[in-house]
Amino acid sequence: MERTTLRRRALAAGTATVAVGALALAGLTGVASADPAAATAPQVSADSLSPGMLAALERDLGLDADAARSRIANEYRAAAVAAGLEKSLGASFAGARVSGAKAALTVATTDASEAARITDAGARAEVVGHSLDRLEGVKKTLDKAALRTAPKDVPVWYVDVEANRVVVNAASTAAGQAFLKAAGADSGLVTVARSTEQPRALADIRGGDAYYMNGSGRCSVGFSVTRGTQNGFATAGHCGRVGTTTNGVNQQAQGTFQGSTFPGRDIAWVATNANWTPRPLVNGYGRGDVTVAGSTASVVGASVCRSGSTTGWHCGTIQQLNTSVTYPEGTISGVTRTSVCAEPGDSGGSYISGSQAQGVTSGGSGNCSSGGTTYFQPINPLLQTYGLTLVTSGGGTPTDPPTTPPTDPPGGTWAAGTAYAAGATVTYGGATYRCLQAHTAQPGWNPADVPALWQRV
Repeated sequence: MERTTLRRRALAAGTATVAVGALALAGLTGVASADPAAATAPQVSADSLSPGMLAALERDLGLDADAARSRIANEYRAAAVAAGLEKSLGASFAGARVSGAKAALTVATTDASEAARITDAGARAEVVGHSLDRLEGVKKTLDKAALRTAPKDVPVWYVDVEANRVVVNAASTAAGQAFLKAAGADSGLVTVARSTEQPRALADIRGGDAYYMNGSGRCSVGFSVTRGTQNGFATAGHCGRVGTTTNGVNQQAQGTFQGSTFPGRDIAWVATNANWTPRPLVNGYGRGDVTVAGSTASVVGASVCRSGSTTGWHCGTIQQLNTSVTYPEGTISGVTRTSVCAEPGDSGGSYISGSQAQGVTSGGSGNCSSGGTTYFQPINPLLQTYGLTLVTSGGGTPTDPPTTPPTDPPGGTWAAGTAYAAGATVTYGGATYRCLQAHTAQPGWNPADVPALWQRV
């Protein structure tokens, strides 16, 4: 398949042509705890995953509803533990990943004396030769070279935390070696792998909904956002430039691109007019919308699902973080590589793990009939670049007007913005909860709704 950017054309003849299209993340702060209670993640509540997401996880990952809830609960816990260990291990941290049906966490380090710290936090320790900082330094060298001249026949490169190497995927070994030589990278830390992958960006206020650019193409909404009092949504940079106008899924006037970067990154945001109210939702395409509660980043190996206006819901796993990919228009850095499929028109759409926003669809190769590889632009760097706030169930712009009279907030001692240590207790909604993992509370992470962080006592 041609490696290019994809944008769905809304032509009278109904044909599609290719153009361009991307996602986010925020880790928990604090040091991971060795508290034994944190070693067993609680089940996700029965109503916390939409029927559509459960169906997609069953179809694409072979998980029944109970297994899906259990896995996502374990992945939430793994993300918290990994973030804490990355901070406490410092320069010796060499990456984290989950594996197996139960999403068991492995954390790598270059310092064997730190293995006990890792196992005490409930993860499997792995001692390796190269730190994540060192490997990412090599990748940064390759990124800089690609900004000067996009490498020929070298579509993808990334840090493989399991292999503890930088991997360069190339059409031929010679093409990969030529790229390394031109970049001046340390080839001793790099594996060149033959690949037929031909990624391209996928182009075609609720995540996953369609929108149309200047009447000439279609992409998908990533996530609802605000900037001060201005409403809008995050999406892919290749879908439009600053000033590009958009119509919504109903073909009515919607908004204008206010910020857009492509290539280099694949990020953008659209400011919408007063007729559009952003929702903390991702379109479940007939199987129930998914509520967005936050943007905590998942680790390598974690499950992730995507919503887009061409193919609806599809799921897979996170393969590598901080990947670089070359489209015909240029190289994109900092994207996350996944096994989720996508097709033209899905660009800009939502990637979400459980209730946590991950990013916006950029591009990929393959399709949803034969399978494929896709890349998303993480949501948190996008939000930070443009000074945006993610609309979540715990704050931001309200969703539909309530059908019952409003009630007072639950009250208690829990408060967003507070740093909680493992073992700390709070009250919320008349109940007492114990903190399972050290973190700084964010809106939507209240104890009643985030069982990976809080246990009722």
